[in-house]
Amino acid sequence: MDNNNHYPPPQYPYYPGYNYPHVPPQSIPYPPLNVAQPVYPRPPSLYPPESYYPPPSVSQPELSSYPYPAPTRPPPSQADYSYQQYHGYTAPPPSLASSTQPTLHTLGSSHYGSPYHFNHHPFERFGAPNVHHEYTAPAPPISSAAQPTLQTFGSSHYGSSHHYPVNSHLSYQDSLSSVSDSSPHSYPPIDGLSNLSLSEPSAPASPAHVPLLEGRYHSGPLPRIDNLDGSGTIYYHPNNSFSGLQAGNVAIQTVAPYSGGMELVPVSSSGTSLKVLLLHGNLDIWVKEARNLPNMDMFHKTMEDVFNRLPGSMSRQTTSDPYVTTTIAGATIARTYVISNDENPRWMQNFVVPVAHHAGELKFVVKDDDVVGSQIIGTVSIPVEKLYRGEKVEGTFPILNSSGKPCKAGAVLNVSVQYNPIEVLRMYHHGIGPGPIYEGVPGTYFPLRKGGRVTLYQDAHAPDGSLPNLKLGNGNWYVHGKCWRDIFDAIGKARRLIYITGWSVWHKVQLVRDDSSLSNCTLGELLRTKSQEGVRVLLLVWDDPTSRSILGYRSDGVMQTHDEETRRFFKHSSVRVLLCPRVAGKRHSWVKQKEVGTIYTHHQKTVIVDVDAGYNRGRRIVSFLGGLDLCDGRYDTPRHSLFRTLQTLHADDYHNPTYVGDTAGCPREPWHDMHCKIDGPAAYDVLTNFEERWLKASKPHGIKKLKSSYDDSLLGIDRMPEILSLSDAHPVNDDDPDGWHVQVFRSIDSNSVKGFPKDPKDATKQNLVCGKNVLIDTSIHTAYVKAIRAAQHFIYIENQYFIGSSFNWNQNKDLGANNLIPMEIVLKISEKIRAHERFAAYILIPMWPEGNPTGVATQRILFWQHKTMQMMYGTIYKALVEAGLENDYSPQDYLNFFCLGNREASDIPGNQPRASNPQGLSRKNRRFMIYIHSKGMIVDDEFVLIGSANINERSMEGSRDTEIAMGAYQPYHTWGRRSSSPQGEVYGYRMSLWGEHLGFLEETFTRPESVECVRRVRSLAEANWKQYVSPEVTEMSAHLLKYPVDVDRTGKVRPLPGCETFPDVGGNIVGSFLAIQENLTI
Repeated sequence: MDNNNHYPPPQYPYYPGYNYPHVPPQSIPYPPLNVAQPVYPRPPSLYPPESYYPPPSVSQPELSSYPYPAPTRPPPSQADYSYQQYHGYTAPPPSLASSTQPTLHTLGSSHYGSPYHFNHHPFERFGAPNVHHEYTAPAPPISSAAQPTLQTFGSSHYGSSHHYPVNSHLSYQDSLSSVSDSSPHSYPPIDGLSNLSLSEPSAPASPAHVPLLEGRYHSGPLPRIDNLDGSGTIYYHPNNSFSGLQAGNVAIQTVAPYSGGMELVPVSSSGTSLKVLLLHGNLDIWVKEARNLPNMDMFHKTMEDVFNRLPGSMSRQTTSDPYVTTTIAGATIARTYVISNDENPRWMQNFVVPVAHHAGELKFVVKDDDVVGSQIIGTVSIPVEKLYRGEKVEGTFPILNSSGKPCKAGAVLNVSVQYNPIEVLRMYHHGIGPGPIYEGVPGTYFPLRKGGRVTLYQDAHAPDGSLPNLKLGNGNWYVHGKCWRDIFDAIGKARRLIYITGWSVWHKVQLVRDDSSLSNCTLGELLRTKSQEGVRVLLLVWDDPTSRSILGYRSDGVMQTHDEETRRFFKHSSVRVLLCPRVAGKRHSWVKQKEVGTIYTHHQKTVIVDVDAGYNRGRRIVSFLGGLDLCDGRYDTPRHSLFRTLQTLHADDYHNPTYVGDTAGCPREPWHDMHCKIDGPAAYDVLTNFEERWLKASKPHGIKKLKSSYDDSLLGIDRMPEILSLSDAHPVNDDDPDGWHVQVFRSIDSNSVKGFPKDPKDATKQNLVCGKNVLIDTSIHTAYVKAIRAAQHFIYIENQYFIGSSFNWNQNKDLGANNLIPMEIVLKISEKIRAHERFAAYILIPMWPEGNPTGVATQRILFWQHKTMQMMYGTIYKALVEAGLENDYSPQDYLNFFCLGNREASDIPGNQPRASNPQGLSRKNRRFMIYIHSKGMIVDDEFVLIGSANINERSMEGSRDTEIAMGAYQPYHTWGRRSSSPQGEVYGYRMSLWGEHLGFLEETFTRPESVECVRRVRSLAEANWKQYVSPEVTEMSAHLLKYPVDVDRTGKVRPLPGCETFPDVGGNIVGSFLAIQENLTI
């Protein structure tokens, strides 16, 4: 979310810069930073041969796996590199020494299954899955002639109150049940949760009392035991409603949808003690049918009976409108659609759901949809231990109320659940995977498109010479794209259409600022000129509800998006501007409609144009997407100047929402972002997204429905023979070594698009999630989870926010930030620790969210961010303890958070101005953060994901902010294809980003998973932070800073000693939370 957080001016705590004590890495002594070092480019012959990087499957002490002890490598010869500087950056020395690494001994386990067992003894009965049909086996039909007989089974583990059906089927996976529970534990205990009621009545929990089982904690798939208190558990879910839709007998499958926190729903605690285990993998869930449900609409039925007695009245049935939600650890992971007026509903829906949760039981909550909210009918609870051991739980179960008794005599639910741990899901074992059989991310709306091209951008503009030169593995030089110049040229060459979506689009913005011949050409003038040439120009811009232009009264709005101003500029032209508010469905409550319309936004940023297809073949579609809006404050270069461009490049484009009041002489807010261009079939999917959104936004409402005119603004390109169709729009052949495979993902719901199926049975076949009166596309979250699970070496993330997996925090578990991304990252790291392999995660976030750092919303975001960090570092430390490595390695040898900042020495010598407020302190100390607005991830130098989505619930949940993203790779530049580190365009992009942030490149950076690289980068970032906070003002030649928190060797995350607030501007670095929870900041 682009959030400027404009609040009344608070009482700032003013702090000058603090000296941060720099502590060098304990195990790698680095030479002094003032020693000149080799940088890129270097002769191609000096690159290590491919044999230097053996395949991951080869057991050698080489780069691909980094077993311990670390292999002995010759130090890079300084004479082998040509010395250069990039925009004044002097290269610090590379790390030449490494400490002796301890030898690891394989840890075994023989009770619940160990990753080592899976790694060395794979399950032969699990074949390589087909990504589209891995879970399509139809569920067995259920006879409706007679109800099954239920019988209560006693159990020494679960007590005598758990009911299991006689006809239920439990199929054991023998290879998962032969391991001991002897390893030390690594995960923090699950805290008791407090009651919270915001929407629906309490759901009954399983009534059985289960004795607490003694055991020890373990970070892997081994069990952990916890005693949940009776204070209650908070569940999140959307309340489904498709009234009037009757379910047929068609089996429906939804593959891997994300359906994290939706609405707050309190669920009563069972008061039982269950064995809490980590489920990491997929749950294959069938919700088949229910029988003999109670009529929850008795009041409505009584009233209708009265009216039915009147003459001429027609009798009709009024009973429950049931649906089922599946919850685990406080998060709803699946839900069925609603079947109206049916006490014997038949859904036959299949869900394959990713899980990364600690839980004691899986719950199926049967609900009755009402006009306002819903009512709990009852629950079916299945102990996680039954699933964890590999047992397929399948059968007909009694539906119990909150008292532990059947909600109605004979009321039953037929379900089937199979847990498939991550170790047996082969689609996650080999990264992108070799060969042409890879079909991309399963369970998404748009398929993988082959035969395309991708251009990757960093910042709005990258002038020649501002970034390091770098050779790729094929001998070609990496080309640094110029984003806004390419967009300007593409718009200028369009002949048929120019479609733009944006959170903000400002007609006054200048896309090109380093060409004097174009100095007076604004975006508005360019678009108006193209429309006069006959090009169809359409703008779909978020309508900020706080900006208004009514009867001469004009309000710029809190977010200052210029939406009304841009609309007025194009009013008398042929450019069509559609201001699109974020709205909820008609059947949502008034409160829900106000929340959606006020809090959430349309956040997509795309530009779609037609270009010359070449070879006299006509024209084809090209699309741009990413994090850059075409508005003020976004233009920047890798130098990220603070003061020097205020009278030149940014003379009419000053942007810094941090300050309240006079900003004369203050630094601008530098802006770092990631963007891309798609040329090929996937660009047509971006066009489809625009068309679906435009048709929904332009649909007549209210009195406009009386008009008979039809909005024909969209061009029917299928009726334009000069524009190639999707199947013909391949700029390269599949066997082109420089070709790309691209897949488009979204977070969006049916209230924002036209074209989603109305029948939920068809919707789930298209991998859409059922919500309350809405269908949701959550494929961005699906893509993140798949990419992280498939990662084998490292993950590099740049994102505006980083909040998630609140179900595993030590506090505020009920917050609802249920996206899996942070948890998946630390589980990947823990898996690699247990497998004795290297893995690293680098995460870049802004120093603080944009706006006033002391503001309430900003402080809450920082607080949730701190909770996410604490959970991640704590989990890694416990994995190290389990492996006996806590004395040799720290959590920061695997995971590090960074931010960006800059400092400019004054060009005019003289006395420093006196400072008494944030503006004065910033002018005196001449420093400011570089705002990271990127939304991207790079995995193993082979896969890149870029879009508009932040890593928080707003962007990932699907029914909040609307987002778009793309994931792409080059099939000739993957680990599977090369059996070594790929060095294609993705590698070049990641190295170029590192060159921008660190100011130079060195050989160590080519192995980002290595402990040498992790410690080297962290050491440089710590030195940069020391320079940033120093009382002495000096010019910074590098921008990467250690995020200003202290992480000790046990994973505890605290403020830096003596620097608890942000320099100059104030605000607690770890945030604060004093008010009620809400959905704005997560």
